[in-house]
Amino acid sequence: MKRLLVAAAFLAAMSASVMAIELPAEIAKRGSIKVALVPNYPPMEFRDPATSALTGFDIDLGEALGRKLGVKIEWTETSFAEFMPSISTGRVDAILSGFTDYASRHEIASFVDYLRSGPKFFVQQSRASEFKDMAALCGKKVGASRRTMFPAEIDKWSQNNCGSNPVQFVGTDGSADARTQLRQGRIDAAVQGNETLPYLMDLEPGTYAPVGDPFATQFTGIALPVKEKALQQAMVEALDALIADGTYRTLLAKWKLSDNAIEKATINAGQ
Repeated sequence: MKRLLVAAAFLAAMSASVMAIELPAEIAKRGSIKVALVPNYPPMEFRDPATSALTGFDIDLGEALGRKLGVKIEWTETSFAEFMPSISTGRVDAILSGFTDYASRHEIASFVDYLRSGPKFFVQQSRASEFKDMAALCGKKVGASRRTMFPAEIDKWSQNNCGSNPVQFVGTDGSADARTQLRQGRIDAAVQGNETLPYLMDLEPGTYAPVGDPFATQFTGIALPVKEKALQQAMVEALDALIADGTYRTLLAKWKLSDNAIEKATINAGQ
């Protein structure tokens, strides 16, 4: 019996070794992955107002991925504008910060997609009766962060739906600025990703009202250097493991993102 138990333990250890996720040698030696973020996009990543600690879905997901990979996550705060330069110069190994997977970014980064999302119009609750459907937005001032692809998506929607009465787009300095301008009445509506809008509506009950459904489909992904194929594959395997063991769904439920779930990790790669 003892010999059988020893043999079983040996086989289990061998199996675990075969199934181990292989990381690039430099990262394995360092024992950590340097991850860039901008903590201003709740519930994806932000600082807890009470403790100033990093928190949010991306933080929880990143830490869970680190445990699967057997390494520490080194969170590195930067600016949105520095995301792609940080990847291209090797200052960081990854970006995990509510970062949308756009084809225009594939020259520098490959993305392991982990969330389905889309832009959505919303207005002040006090004016909700004026916007019973999305067609009511035609001719109105609509604000969104100029640093995102929302302006292009709004323009595309407007061209397809508004004819000679197009949406009047107003660029803002981020989503928080868009909400401020909306509350001040400087714009009629704003656009936010549908992964964040429910959380913000909970924070400010009775303030906002969504209008219609998301008008485009996007994917949020972990951005990785385009040449780091081993790291890309390791992230896919780790994310798939979190999906399989239920951790991914638990985190989605915690942050009210269950409607944004994916079923399997995918890589959208550059050349």
